[in-house]
Amino acid sequence: MRKILILLFVVGVSVVSFAGDAARRGTNGADQLLIPVGARSIATSGAFLADVSGVEAIYYNPAGLGSMVGTQAMFDYTSYIADISISYLAVGTTLGDFGSIGLTYKSINFGDIPVTTVDNPDGTGQTYSPSYITAGLTYSKALTDRVIAGVNFKVIYEGIMNTYASGWAIDFGVQYHFNKNLSLGVSVANIGDNMEYSGEDLKIKTPVVGSRLGGGNGVYEADTEPFQIPSYFELSAAYRFFFNEKSKLGLGATFRNNNNMDDQIRVGAEFSFMDMFFVRGGYNYYTGNGDDYLFNSFSAGAGIRWEMLDGVEIMFDYAYRDVTADALSANNIFTITLGIK
Repeated sequence: MRKILILLFVVGVSVVSFAGDAARRGTNGADQLLIPVGARSIATSGAFLADVSGVEAIYYNPAGLGSMVGTQAMFDYTSYIADISISYLAVGTTLGDFGSIGLTYKSINFGDIPVTTVDNPDGTGQTYSPSYITAGLTYSKALTDRVIAGVNFKVIYEGIMNTYASGWAIDFGVQYHFNKNLSLGVSVANIGDNMEYSGEDLKIKTPVVGSRLGGGNGVYEADTEPFQIPSYFELSAAYRFFFNEKSKLGLGATFRNNNNMDDQIRVGAEFSFMDMFFVRGGYNYYTGNGDDYLFNSFSAGAGIRWEMLDGVEIMFDYAYRDVTADALSANNIFTITLGIK
């Protein structure tokens, strides 16, 4: 345990000493990987990386899946920006001494977009809808009574009409619980290969250069540039204050080192009463020019947990996330989680 603590501290200090690469803004793709899920965590700006648990932890720190008891299923719906919506489904279960496993599926709905061409700039009457999908398989296990580790394997797909790109990525994380109050967490997300677009829509039929009259047309395919996915490292701490048997307050903070933009600092708080009613709030801050970022802003939310039957509970959570652009509406996130112990 002491070695793990030393390793976490050294890695954290090393990462903090290097600022995010703001010069690489806009050079990556697959930004859907950066869209958070889970109303509880979004309401606290993702600050509780150190002790987030259950299937909601898969996106933030896969180690948190290992602290789940029984089986959980979560469905999350986000009203994003510009009439875009996001659906997310996660299922996880505990398999005794083997550990815990989980499956996730996230898709983005862009709606129907009119097809326009050079000859028909106002539209041809046809529509299309891009397909952005991320699916994952997670494994987590408690190594000791204080240390939990987890890994998440993801496949990424982006399709626009007959053009597509695919790739893969790995997340892994660790949580260290000093006691029931204090926790420390570390995670690395989206470590994977570059992605590149290809497909029929990139092919162009044109006369062959230098050929004789009537020599026919040739088919050329545009050479697209490979792009990196947005990877990052996170270091987090969380502390829980227990006022009495019914009330407690959690405070969390997370530092994120991005490979493609400025670094982030996220702070959040969660107050719970009788472990049934929850009120949450958080703030996301970019260390560079915050005016350049859409979600350099606050978030808030609430939740309720209800035990329907013995060992069966259902949770309803809501989150509101503000945006910095006046022309875009804020995000509204709704999450339903069913747990069976």
